[in-house]
Amino acid sequence: MTADRPVHPVRLAALLALLAMFGPFAIDAFFPAFHAVARDLGASDWAMQQTISVYLVAYAVMSLLHGPLSDALGRRVVVLAGVLMFTAASVWCALAGSIGELLAARALQGVSTGAGLIVGRAIVRDLYHGPEAQKVMALITLFFGVAPALAPVFGGLVYQAADWRAVFWFLALYGLALFALCWRSLPETHPRAARMPLVFGPLARVYGVQARDLRFVLLAVATGFNFGASFLYISSAPAFIERILGLGTMGYPWFFVPMIVGMMAGATLSNRLAGRLAPRRTVQAGYAIMGVAAALNLAYNALATAPSVPWAVLPMGLNAVGIALGFPTLSLKMLDRYPHNRGAASSMQAFLWGIVTSAIAGVLSPWLAGSARHLAVGAALLTALGWLCWRGYAAITPVPAEPLGDLPDDGPQAPAPT
Repeated sequence: MTADRPVHPVRLAALLALLAMFGPFAIDAFFPAFHAVARDLGASDWAMQQTISVYLVAYAVMSLLHGPLSDALGRRVVVLAGVLMFTAASVWCALAGSIGELLAARALQGVSTGAGLIVGRAIVRDLYHGPEAQKVMALITLFFGVAPALAPVFGGLVYQAADWRAVFWFLALYGLALFALCWRSLPETHPRAARMPLVFGPLARVYGVQARDLRFVLLAVATGFNFGASFLYISSAPAFIERILGLGTMGYPWFFVPMIVGMMAGATLSNRLAGRLAPRRTVQAGYAIMGVAAALNLAYNALATAPSVPWAVLPMGLNAVGIALGFPTLSLKMLDRYPHNRGAASSMQAFLWGIVTSAIAGVLSPWLAGSARHLAVGAALLTALGWLCWRGYAAITPVPAEPLGDLPDDGPQAPAPT
């Protein structure tokens, strides 16, 4: 498939990364203002933690529709509608007068943000194949990687200059700017002739097939657990950075910058290895790096009586290298199992991600965030679960000379061989 007009891979990757970024911005930007929001709205620490988990639950549920909607209506219109909804939800957050109202507005943000990341993955697969697809996905990961680092920095600066409501007004302005950019530059990559009607009966059957496809589920959940090791720290950032490390509201770069440098390094490495190293070996290298990072993190926190920078944050930066190295290949393997339903496949992955991350934010983070050692153990267990999912997939998927290029397109609903 081709776009309406030629698209430069780097330019497209940058645009899709900006779309994917408004999800992390929605999660991370108001971390420095967490305690101010709690004070102004009379919310408990538990209620504030739910501003993350409610967002993620809404994201997970709506993610089941974003991909199929783009399969039926086209990629461009779904992205534009999602960005507009995000802008409106951010305005509602800024005007919220109670914690209940803020939670409802956060849910609306969660409903909207999946359009960028989920549909963006489908756009990549519409246009690119084989090593080129891995390179573009790696470029998106590279650009996308700056979001968790930039979001709390911008959020902290805006909060210091004004108040917590200004952080959400900043998100609304970001949404407006992104809408204008997409209106001008985002191509339609899914032509009318290739679209599939949105009929809920067949859609439910597609999701049923995917849910029963053990290889697909193992790949999707593996990516969720891998990222979950970092997300445990991200969702615990107000406690970890401000209380455990004692860095205050402007200390977030100490944690997020090493993680983002790691993400960018891993994505760059994945881009360079595309077409040179077999996909399975790329994933194995990613898990080796994640394993070393988990071991270093556990060892440091077992020995340190008072965790401090930079040593408390460097292992998570190394962990991000492994996550970003393996993620493009894992995602492409998953999408290629359903070449005629890539939007639905991307949606199912996002749904599973949303379930994993909402459990981490709503349950694990409140339970473990009081101790650096507990966070290190939790992150190591999540990494181990991701590796076990990958090993399970590898064990049931034979590889007779795994190709470096694209996987064959086998038909509408049949999983493609690896």
